[in-house]
Amino acid sequence: MASNLHDLPDSPCIGVCSTLFDDICKGCGRTAVEVANWVFMADEEKRAVWARIESEGTAMRFQKDRA
Repeated sequence: MASNLHDLPDSPCIGVCSTLFDDICKGCGRTAVEVANWVFMADEEKRAVWARIESEGTAMRFQKDRA
């Protein structure tokens, strides 16, 4: 994962949202709270979320790269 947030997209969102029906969005891997608060999070918090969703590897964001 990139250590600099500026090397990453603005958010993990890929436009496949499921936070209304799931605890964790199937598209980006964030919780509904993380999605709602993303713009208010500090850089360190965003880095932690990026690291978690990348390490879990279950979000569609990361599955598409695993062909």
